[in-house]
Amino acid sequence: MKISGWEGIRAEAMRRIRSGEWQAGAGIPGEVDLATEFGVARATVNRALRELAAAGVLERRRKAGSRVALNPVRKASFDIPVTRLEVEGRGQVYSFDLLEEAVALAPADVARRLGLRGKLLHLRTLHRADGMPFAYEDRWLNPAVLPDAVRDFRVVSANEWLVRHMPYTEGDIAFSACSAAPEEAGWLQVAPGAALFVAERTTWAGAVAITLVRLAYAPGYRVQSTV
Repeated sequence: MKISGWEGIRAEAMRRIRSGEWQAGAGIPGEVDLATEFGVARATVNRALRELAAAGVLERRRKAGSRVALNPVRKASFDIPVTRLEVEGRGQVYSFDLLEEAVALAPADVARRLGLRGKLLHLRTLHRADGMPFAYEDRWLNPAVLPDAVRDFRVVSANEWLVRHMPYTEGDIAFSACSAAPEEAGWLQVAPGAALFVAERTTWAGAVAITLVRLAYAPGYRVQSTV
């Protein structure tokens, strides 16, 4: 069966669920099998299944695959924002500085959360709005997931590059208020110990960890999502 686009795959999946071909609580074929059946790239299938999971129709678990939800409900969703678009959406001019790009041994807590050992790519970035600090980003990235294609995180931020080029199947995000550590206080031009809005996020592609990032925002930042 040839289907074009993730929207078509989503529609076909909904047809199978409504008809009972895919029954509530039962597992569905994996992304590779569906990609072969529909004649599309696995990333296209992944996008369709993510949309269905966000709508509460499917339940997705790392290493366990996807199954039809027993009690479909609308779930709150949070799309990974592109910081450049956030800034430009406020009518401000976006810019960024890549402060560090190095291959380094990840701290124990980072290695534990990503389930990885050895050296990872460490990136630190300062995002600006109208030339003023907007967010300080501290990111650990699994180099094994990066394609061989040339990329330059000095030209396009890691945040934007990953959102555009690295499909993910799941992740987790936590929001908190934290006291500014001396280094991030310096970059954000606030007093050490000042209250900052912080977002920490991990993303995965199936069983493979992609990245863990910590974003500390300058005072005045407001987060918005959909339900």
